[in-house]
Amino acid sequence: MNKLLVYLKDYKKETVLAPLFKMLEATFELFVPLVMADIIDIGIARGDRHYIYMRCLLLVALGIIGLTCSLTAQYFAAKAAVGFAAGMKSGLYRHIQSLSFTELDTLGASTMITRMTSDANQVQNGVNMVLRLFLRSPFIVFGAMVMAFTIDVKAALIFVVTIPLLSLVVFGVMAVSIPLYRKVQAGLDRVLGITRENLTGARVIRAFHKEESETARFDESNNHLTAMQNYVGRISALMNPVTYVIINLATVVLIYVGALQVDAGNLTQGNVVALVNYMSQILVELIKLANLIITVTKAAACANRIQSVFDMRPSMDKGVREDAAEPEGQAGVKAASDAGMPGADAGRTGAAEQMDGDGMTDGMCTADEAVRFSHVSMHYHNAGEAALEDIDFAAKRGQTIGIIGGTGSGKSSVVNMIPRFYDASAGGVFVDGRDVREYPVQELREKIGVVLQKAVLFQGTIRDNLKWGKEDASDEELWEALTLSQAADFVKEKDGQLDARIEQGGKNLSGGQRQRLTIARALVKKPEILILDDSASALDYATDAKLRSAIKGMDGNATVFIVSQRTASIMHADQILVLDDGRLAGMGTHEELLAQCEVYREIYESQFKKEEAISGA
Repeated sequence: MNKLLVYLKDYKKETVLAPLFKMLEATFELFVPLVMADIIDIGIARGDRHYIYMRCLLLVALGIIGLTCSLTAQYFAAKAAVGFAAGMKSGLYRHIQSLSFTELDTLGASTMITRMTSDANQVQNGVNMVLRLFLRSPFIVFGAMVMAFTIDVKAALIFVVTIPLLSLVVFGVMAVSIPLYRKVQAGLDRVLGITRENLTGARVIRAFHKEESETARFDESNNHLTAMQNYVGRISALMNPVTYVIINLATVVLIYVGALQVDAGNLTQGNVVALVNYMSQILVELIKLANLIITVTKAAACANRIQSVFDMRPSMDKGVREDAAEPEGQAGVKAASDAGMPGADAGRTGAAEQMDGDGMTDGMCTADEAVRFSHVSMHYHNAGEAALEDIDFAAKRGQTIGIIGGTGSGKSSVVNMIPRFYDASAGGVFVDGRDVREYPVQELREKIGVVLQKAVLFQGTIRDNLKWGKEDASDEELWEALTLSQAADFVKEKDGQLDARIEQGGKNLSGGQRQRLTIARALVKKPEILILDDSASALDYATDAKLRSAIKGMDGNATVFIVSQRTASIMHADQILVLDDGRLAGMGTHEELLAQCEVYREIYESQFKKEEAISGA
């Protein structure tokens, strides 16, 4: 948690003033029992109403001053805590944005959402409580004991015994509950993960009639979380009754000793009342301290979980040159990049060792090659087997490259390495003759337009979504991209056209409309390399054919990669890559592959026989 305190650096004044005003409030509170003692021993004993009135006014003044100090302290504490949380969330969001797909896959969406919301709020609450009570409560406890000694040493010895006993109970309960609260937060992660899966996959669950099994799975995790919370709650609940028993016993002893001292003439009745008030103050403050420790314990556990995300270094940085742009995040990211990445070094070494007879590496692109894969292999994090092995091919400028293969054959893995969403474990990926690991990420991705498998649109207007590709794009450029992506017709039919509203995730559009708009978004920037990763799966064959024809005829000399499970979508490509279990099973034109590649021929025949049967019917 200490590393996160850097976000308090802009609130140094507030972090000093909040505890200071709380200490002032506590100081005035410690004078109240002495004033009460004076009222009893002097005002009431002598029947002096004027004295009583004056002391009552003093009590009111102490209360008003204490309230003013308390409100001031609360203002500064809240300002510091909210500002701290805002800075931390902003830094965490920027850091998450800097992570590569590898780290995002490892963390998981539910974990990141928990860190940004529940954990961040717990830490904010912890900072607020610490600034308000961390100094005040101990000050009241020990201040009350000191004030008791000023009244009567013999009676004050009861405080010396009571305070350690109370501290033993409080800190003993905390020692047991601290690790349990960590388990509770981990259980919350699991429940949120299941909730997210059920919300995002609601249609699939209903389609397969799995509502009951998913409800049972959620109930199991939720009940486990509830059981853990109840268990730690029962342990924490012991604190109040045990502390009250100790305090009440101490009060009984204090009254008994005080009565003996009054009879002996060593104490006044007002002094006994003051001692009892101090004992009550100690009880209240120790309960507050106990609750504070619970809050701080939760906050510390949550802060460590947030820090674990900050400590996760972007693996993409590890292969980048020193002059490459670094993503924003916590200080120290560059230090991690200096450590180097074995996979990246292996890739460079592998490419460097592949020398031909003229002393040139076959990993380097020739002048007319836009992309080259030089004996590339790739492992996903913690995966047992390689996702890709020995992928070697070149794509020339202006060519259309089709990629086809069975589910899980590595089609998306290949194209995801071009914009460097993932890095090669061995070999090298080259764009314009330069290893992608030597590009600043922004410069590399400026060259590339990517349409991922899942069509994702953001809440706003159609214009807002299209301008993700190019912020200063004119309406003419937007309509040109919509026309190329075959989306212009349905956009013209909408109220507002380019200013038509899109709901979060594009939920008010059909699957085909979402796909066409995401393709248009990529086309707006007029990329040198266009990647369509199974992005036309929701389109009918006629629209798909028009789309491919429009992309092939667009201005410029773009290299296009089309990933598809449809043979019809890639059969007219200049070069087709056939993947099977992470390896290149064949490479060539449609006619060449039909003659030479069994895997491609099986895919083609299975699809076209089916289509012929459908058309015949």
